[in-house]
Amino acid sequence: MEIGVDSFAATIPNPATGEVVAPADRIAALLDEVETADRVGLDVFGIGEHHRKEFLDSAPTVLLAAAAARTKTIRLASAVTVLSAADPVRTFQEFATIDLISKGRAEIVVGRGSFGEAYPLFGFAFEDYDALFAEKLDLLLQLRDSTDITWQGRFRPALTGQGVYPRPHQARLPVWLGVGGTPQSFVRAGTLGLPLMVAIIGGSFDRFRPLVELYREAGRAAGHAPESLRVGIHAMGFVADTDAAARDAFFPGWAHMFTEIGRERGWPPATRAQFDAMTGPHGAFLIGSPQTVRDKIRAANESLGGIARLTFQMSSAMLETGAMQRSIELLGHEVAPAFRAS
Repeated sequence: MEIGVDSFAATIPNPATGEVVAPADRIAALLDEVETADRVGLDVFGIGEHHRKEFLDSAPTVLLAAAAARTKTIRLASAVTVLSAADPVRTFQEFATIDLISKGRAEIVVGRGSFGEAYPLFGFAFEDYDALFAEKLDLLLQLRDSTDITWQGRFRPALTGQGVYPRPHQARLPVWLGVGGTPQSFVRAGTLGLPLMVAIIGGSFDRFRPLVELYREAGRAAGHAPESLRVGIHAMGFVADTDAAARDAFFPGWAHMFTEIGRERGWPPATRAQFDAMTGPHGAFLIGSPQTVRDKIRAANESLGGIARLTFQMSSAMLETGAMQRSIELLGHEVAPAFRAS
């Protein structure tokens, strides 16, 4: 199992003072986090894409390129690229360039995004989000496999044999399909034979088992080898020396973020009781001491029939810079080695 970190470059006000970390300082801290993850031997670091005031990751490829120049071995991925609102040609060129800078460590996780701001921002109708995604994913996969292609679609000008450069360092740039909870998305990933990245931000891991099996069955039906149907999990996670320290560091930022987002969607305010349930034995938050987190990863792995990659979404704890660094160190030194050994 590969283990890593995902970040949304969140900027959350301090609950006690209302102060917000200066954007330049938050970006500097993010790049320090990537360097730490690389130094302690984690496998992957992902950076999300959002177009909201709470996040600084609207241009994730720029951040990933900066991280590529400062790291040596860690793989660098999006988490996710909102492909429905992007130009696949430009997306491919940007990630091919990151791949060259990093000498073969770039990956793309494509998805439709969990927010809708990108669509009107770039001139697309949100109602077309699935048709946009299907068409653009088809083009991106063709670009990955061929330099010169002829292609025509509904939402983008046609390609008539133009060459798309640069080509990546890797022979085949990895593309994962990021999904939430719709069965159609799981089936699409399986049918295409793409590795699957499942965002689990609440509930339990068990409830995703039928969807993961749907993905595997669709992949087998399409003729893809079972070993090529890799399952990754993106989950809320944080490690500290004790369970209490991990929960106390993570909760304030999580409560603020989900209360604000929930207000837009008509949800009630996030509560400590909800949070404690999610960090309990049956919840999907991987938050606690190294031993607690190891136990929960093992349980998640069993629940889903085997996980190839697990990434910790730690951005909600960014108020505690020292605790963030400590969490990444514990993840690299005390959590990941246990799974590599087994």
